[in-house]
This record gives sequence, structure tokens and C-alpha cells, in this order.
Amino acid sequence: MTELGSEATLGLATGASIPRLGLGVWQVPDSADCERAVRWALDSGYRLIDTAQVYGNEASVGRAIHDSGVPREQIFLTTKFYPGRRDPFAEVQASVRRLGADYVDLYLVHWPQGGATWAWPGMEQSYASGLARAIGVSNFSTADLAEVRRVAQVDPAVNQIQLSPFEHRRSLVEACKAAGLVVQSYSPLGTGRHLAHPTVRRIASEYGRTPAQILIRWAIEKDLTVIPKSVHRDRIEDNIKVFEFQLDTATVAELDALDETNGTSLALAADRKWWR
Repeated sequence: MTELGSEATLGLATGASIPRLGLGVWQVPDSADCERAVRWALDSGYRLIDTAQVYGNEASVGRAIHDSGVPREQIFLTTKFYPGRRDPFAEVQASVRRLGADYVDLYLVHWPQGGATWAWPGMEQSYASGLARAIGVSNFSTADLAEVRRVAQVDPAVNQIQLSPFEHRRSLVEACKAAGLVVQSYSPLGTGRHLAHPTVRRIASEYGRTPAQILIRWAIEKDLTVIPKSVHRDRIEDNIKVFEFQLDTATVAELDALDETNGTSLALAADRKWWR
């Protein structure tokens, strides 16, 4: 198991700490494959597992955590409210049952379907009940965040968005940090498509690292928390080795130059809002 130092966590506005690196299980069916991936991650030293109601695999995640032998209080467990439903509080109750847990460490609105604010009272109820120890959002733009914060009694602690050197969304990241939110990167490898980019491959060769490690380390250098997905044991074990090295300033700048979003404040391109 990799030993992680103080660099491995970030502080949330709630006073809790969130690991800088976790395992995401998007597109992993509720199956032995999901259970194995979570167990391998926990065995390797990961302490953040990210799932969602819409993924349909909360039960597998829960079984893997239970069988891992890692104390629940050492694991940061995230799930997300599916906004195709109407009651975030009822749904988090169902999530913790599926997960076999008493609470989740972070509960996110998965995307702003139907508007940015309607689900927030139910999220706050989830927080007040203790079923969610922190609440936040995912795929929310700067404008969406501003709407939530105008009505919130409890501000969101996290915005989970698609981020990588190619999707840097600099204005959105800066707005989140200015508001005290931790930014979490999903799809840091571009669902695999960024691994073959010649700049990434060259930098990986220069550092003696894998392309995935370079992309994940970029997120660490940017003070993000990051949740790459994998069901392969060797890749899961390789990815946590990002705490063994650093990228120099020139390399970070070279990766920054790959951004294709023009530093947008949007969480997704307008034509990719699947909830319309």
C-alpha cells in the first residue's frame, strides 16, 4: 500500500478533509468487476470512492467497502443525487441503504437539470440529518453556482466537473475557489482519449511516468481533487503513485497550453447538456 503524506488531502469548508485522489466508478456495472476495482483501490491506499445513484452500482461499492477491512471512518464516500428524481432527501436515504452505510461523506447534485436551485433545500435537509456530512454540486457553471449560493443556507462545499489540461475551465475553477469550494476533476484522462496525445506522451517519457500519471499529477499541481476511473488493478496501483513525483513549472505551463475551452466558466459545452 502506498503511504500518503499531508499533500494527499484538501480541507473542506465543513472542516473535514477530502482525499486528493480517489477512484471513480462511472460506467462500471453493479458487478464483481466493480467490487474488485474498489477493493484494489482500497488495498492500494485510496481512501476516496466516488459513485452516484444513476450509476446503479452503489450496492457493489458498499459490499467492497464492507469486505475491505478498512474502517468506514477512514473512507471518504461520495454519491450523487439523480435530478430526474424529485426528493434529494428520500434518495440519499435509499443510497445509504444500498451502500450499507450510515452516511455518505459527500452528496452532490449530479447536474442542474430543471434549474440550479430547486434541489438544494433537499440537499440541505440531507446535511442537517447527518446522512450527508458535506453537500455540493457537479457539472454546475459559474452562473449556476451563483444561483445556488444566493438561496443557500448551507453553501456547496465541492463542484465536481470535467477537468484536464484539455478541459481546464479556468474561469470556473477560479470562481469556485474564490467562493471557498473545492474543485474535483472527473474524466481527467478524457475517458482515455488524452493518453495518446503527443505532448502528454513526450512529457511522460521525460519523467519516466505513464501518461495517466502525468494527467493526474497536473490536477494535483492545480490543487484539485481528482477521481480517475479504472477497473484494471495495475492502472489503479500506478495512478496512486502520483504522490511520488512533481511536475516543474514549465511542464505545468506546457500542459496548460493544451486547454481547448478558452478558460470557460461553463461546466460543459452548451451542446453537451444532456439534461435538456
